Amino acid sequence: MKRRDKNTQEGGSAGWMTTYSDLVTLLLCFFVLLYSMSQLDIARFEAVAESFRNRVIFFDGSPSKIDFEQTGESATIREPNKDIEKDNILDPDRVTSNQRSLEELLNEVEGFLEENQLRDVISANRTDQGVVLILQERILFDSGQAELKPDGLPFLDKISLLLSKIPNYVRVEGHTDNRPISTVQYPSNWELSGARASSVIRHILDSGEFNPSRFIAAGYGDTRPIVPNTSSENWQKNRRVEIVILELSEGQN
Repeated sequence: MKRRDKNTQEGGSAGWMTTYSDLVTLLLCFFVLLYSMSQLDIARFEAVAESFRNRVIFFDGSPSKIDFEQTGESATIREPNKDIEKDNILDPDRVTSNQRSLEELLNEVEGFLEENQLRDVISANRTDQGVVLILQERILFDSGQAELKPDGLPFLDKISLLLSKIPNYVRVEGHTDNRPISTVQYPSNWELSGARASSVIRHILDSGEFNPSRFIAAGYGDTRPIVPNTSSENWQKNRRVEIVILELSEGQN
């Protein structure tokens, strides 16, 4: 009897042919799939991608708000964040308006300092947040203390008069040099700087009819020097109180 070839089935074809045909079929399907993807409608794909980025299709279980009727070059993708971008602080019109108002506020403050002969003891400059009045420690406090000196009260009274004429919010900041302090009352420069800012605010509130919610007290210790802490003269410059007249925000009267 003739010996049967192990690689031949009863039908006469080799056994490996079945596996090979399956492989060829899978490869054919794979290339067909690649071809179909190469013909993808780019406009529709971008519309779907945009809908996922803006999460439009997930709101309240509602269907996607993208119009698929127009998927050619003239298709328009909705931009739901367009209005938000207009209100962004980087909007050119708003930035210009802020700069004008800050310049006007600085001119008003400098005119007040000049009229009241305060230019030698109080300096003013403009920042992105508002107008900053800088009072050196020697005007208001004794070294290592947060109780206001009597000689410094007239200066604060004039600043109170200035603040009574404008509606802006005010942040009072206490700053020290980097030399450590350790007393029962002030264990560190943090407590000292915060106490000095609070003392200034208390006097301003007592000197006129102010809404306390307009004021913020902040103690920065020695973390924000204006000059390097390398000499006695620089230490003196860093020991200061800054009164920041903040940019007038919407809703303030």
